[in-house]
Amino acid sequence: MKRSQFTPDGPPDFRVGLGYDTHRLDLGGPLRLGGVDLDCDFHAVGHSDADVLLHAIVDALLGAASLGDIGRLFPDTAEENRGRNSAEFLVEAMLQVREAGWELVNVDCVVLAQQPRLAPHVELICRRIAEILEVAGDRVGLKGKTGEKVGPIGRQEAISARCVAMLYRMS
Repeated sequence: MKRSQFTPDGPPDFRVGLGYDTHRLDLGGPLRLGGVDLDCDFHAVGHSDADVLLHAIVDALLGAASLGDIGRLFPDTAEENRGRNSAEFLVEAMLQVREAGWELVNVDCVVLAQQPRLAPHVELICRRIAEILEVAGDRVGLKGKTGEKVGPIGRQEAISARCVAMLYRMS
């Protein structure tokens, strides 16, 4: 068996985390996504502001740093989290990640929603996420996918997001 060719000190210290979230949709807008309010006829339902994208990013960051998940950090049973802006969750998660000695390489995200079409909003949402994370804009990737009119996403009953975050150990 051939060994990997890493430095004498071992492999580079990178970590990858996966985040996922889903929220039910209900009538009445706007839809908050990635810290941006989009003009829609519906909104996501949740204990906080139900920003499915920011919730997935929080979980990806915390997971990569082995710091738990959004539910442990911001329980939906806590009254102080009712209606809370999810950007605050992301700021706190990134602070904890940095305090644990990690820095963000990048996040790459997918939002699954039949409506609204994300393409016109991708640049604005990516800029907002980069601003919240205090990183360069090219460290945030975002794609939108429809449900092809199949399942809860396709019937516009739900919205979902997936995110991968890569961290590296600060020296």
